[in-house]
Amino acid sequence: MGHTFVGTCSWTDPKLVASGWYPSGSRDAEGRLRYYAERFPVVEVDSTYYGLPSERNGILWAERTPDGFRFDVKAFSLFTGHPTRAAALPADLRPLHARAPGDPALLDELWRRYTTALEPLRRTGRLGTLLFQFPPWFRPGDRAGAVLRGWARRAAGWPVAVEFRHPDWWLPQTCEASAGLLAELGMSTVSVDMAQSVADAVPPVDVVTTPRLAVVRFHGRSASWGTGSKEDRFRHTYTAEELAQWLPRLRSMAERSEELHVLFNNCCADAAVRAAETMSDLLPASVPASAPVPAAPGGNRFTS
Repeated sequence: MGHTFVGTCSWTDPKLVASGWYPSGSRDAEGRLRYYAERFPVVEVDSTYYGLPSERNGILWAERTPDGFRFDVKAFSLFTGHPTRAAALPADLRPLHARAPGDPALLDELWRRYTTALEPLRRTGRLGTLLFQFPPWFRPGDRAGAVLRGWARRAAGWPVAVEFRHPDWWLPQTCEASAGLLAELGMSTVSVDMAQSVADAVPPVDVVTTPRLAVVRFHGRSASWGTGSKEDRFRHTYTAEELAQWLPRLRSMAERSEELHVLFNNCCADAAVRAAETMSDLLPASVPASAPVPAAPGGNRFTS
């Protein structure tokens, strides 16, 4: 039975900071992270999607969290084929981006800088995974397979988890092939919870493709997914009954992985931290909400 870590997809979201969840005296950058890490054993870093992290931040994140705390770090937007503003890149790389945004040499250099900044987390055992969230237009096929294989080569030695936003990856007739591909590449699967009534909803799955880690991200169940503002898309207050629906899946995933990360992305005010607190209370004894433990080695086994 693996260790289950419950947390949220950000600790710095402005709406969370404004909600009053952080007490007075814990609202500066250091205070927020220390306060958060006293209450949850894992967090997702979403700022790295919008721009490259700095090594200084990696050092500070490690210093401000206890041993065994986990950071799941989102991949930079250019890595996953999302539109990326030139201003998000280091100034010296912007001309190359303007000429050829997908140039392998550009990706190689960005990857070098990205991983250099995260080395303090890896060195101290605090790096949970690098989270590659691919866009809704990234659908199964030879081209997508080539992209994933390219990243598997570039990211050799680094833990990678993949979230697909196109539902065709996890249809009954494609699920086995999708899981097999990720298992072959040593990439963990990110399962999602979202409204199933919206167009192109990604179905919930409990696939585990590496023994080291499985991830579930709870996006909320807003009917405005794909159409509204960011707040509209993720506005949802999970009930205990909704979260309890996931307990059998979480139990199964924890039995097949050394670590299970359960992350809440319903990032409106304090909804995510409240949902994470509720989920921590709901988890049965057989799926313990773990205290932080040392990092586990990687692997490449597919179980479903």
